[in-house]
Amino acid sequence: MFGLSFRQLNWAGCLACVGLMGYALYSQYVDGLQPCPLCVLQRIAVIALGMIFFAGAVVNVRLVQRWVLAPLALIAGLAGAGVAGRHAWLQHLPPDQVPACGPGLGHILNTFPLGEALSMVFKGSGECANVDWSFLGLSMPMWVFAWCLVLGFGGALINFRAAGEKADF
Repeated sequence: MFGLSFRQLNWAGCLACVGLMGYALYSQYVDGLQPCPLCVLQRIAVIALGMIFFAGAVVNVRLVQRWVLAPLALIAGLAGAGVAGRHAWLQHLPPDQVPACGPGLGHILNTFPLGEALSMVFKGSGECANVDWSFLGLSMPMWVFAWCLVLGFGGALINFRAAGEKADF
């Protein structure tokens, strides 16, 4: 694919995830954009994708890549896209339908059982509906949605097809 080995493609995916997280942290600590609970879940999905790509780059066991890493990449990508899609949906609600602001993710996770906490997070809050950043007309969750789909499906394809390639080290 593209004349690159599966290892090089996995490294590229890993670097893309590092870049996404680097920009998220830059936006938080330099630009002052504080992540809402849904943003934190999107970051977890991108980190998971990055770890899957890293494992695909360093592991040379074809069955692991095909039957473990490929499905994990797809699951992580779809989970990240699902959270980002929900976040983007909240951003497009009419102002009178936006949920009220709630407590932060740390407080929710420390106070409520996990199932109830996740339910509260996915309902969203008023802060999740704010569009504080956009590029080319798309908000950050919309970009994360696109990246998670590309990286999730790409990671699944790369690692599933890796089983047919010769070792490159």
